[in-house]
Amino acid sequence: MKKTKAVALYSGGLDSTLAILAMQIQGVEVTAITFMNHFGCDISDKSSCSKDPFAASIKFGFKVKLSHLSDKFLEIVKNPIYGHGKNMNPCMDCRILMLKEAKVFMEMINADFLITGEVVGQRPMSQRKDCFPVIDKAADVKGLIVRPLCGKILAPTLAETAGLINRELMYDFNGRNRKPQMALAEELGLTEYPSPAGGCLLTDPNYSYKLKDLLEHNKDPEYKDINFLKVGRQFRFSPDCKIFVGRHMEENEAMKALADPDDCMMRVDGCGSPTVVLLGNVTDEAIELAASMCARYSDAKNEPEVKVRITKGDETYHLTVKPADDSVLDEYRIEKKR
Repeated sequence: MKKTKAVALYSGGLDSTLAILAMQIQGVEVTAITFMNHFGCDISDKSSCSKDPFAASIKFGFKVKLSHLSDKFLEIVKNPIYGHGKNMNPCMDCRILMLKEAKVFMEMINADFLITGEVVGQRPMSQRKDCFPVIDKAADVKGLIVRPLCGKILAPTLAETAGLINRELMYDFNGRNRKPQMALAEELGLTEYPSPAGGCLLTDPNYSYKLKDLLEHNKDPEYKDINFLKVGRQFRFSPDCKIFVGRHMEENEAMKALADPDDCMMRVDGCGSPTVVLLGNVTDEAIELAASMCARYSDAKNEPEVKVRITKGDETYHLTVKPADDSVLDEYRIEKKR
């Protein structure tokens, strides 16, 4: 007899993990797929995720496949068919893209259906009851998606009508209250899972503002430009030049790792100093402004003049500048006004 198989969309969070466990209880062999993009929690960086998002896969015995959405995701961020949410989050288009990709994988491994951890009413844009049919139709997965956490209050799926799973063993969770999920986690022995806060950077107002600024000035940014959005104080000198100023040692190191050898970088020697990186069309005027910002955020900020070391490729020289005052910083800062 053929074993029932399913592919689960897996974020590593509470809901997606519970959905998998609920199907495993029914004897379904689950393979999880985690979609990565440049705007989510970096699974390789434990400082950006509260816990190891895949610890549950080891404990409960299901495989996890990683898949990067890359250019496809960037396109829906720039031009979502169903629009953005409150910030730059294209939630419905994102869900449709992931389901399309998951369906391809489902067919590749000859699985029977798809699983998601969605709960009716938990998210205002993509997890409304009236949204599910729209998303399923657009992704060409109508009837193929089992949502175990709220399956009892949704229409029966193909897996249910075919007798592959038991509808009565699913749940009727709805709304934003997560206490039912937390109680179920305790019952099933799921003791460690990431906090529901965080995750997609596109829901963050400040990050979204910086991304909008980038796309307004560069319709086709490189991934280096996108990755730099995550670090430092950010200033726009001109339509094609930005200045990044590190806020602490970890950001200084991250910026140095992201920068190319021929990028213009600077710092103040002999005292605590940020790393400063310039990207784009770097002019002498931009360098002088960036140097004054570097001096301003260094421990020498109270000195009348500060010598700043500037490097670009094999070239190194020093520039003596007056630390920038607050009005200059405010003029160029890329920041959402409150």
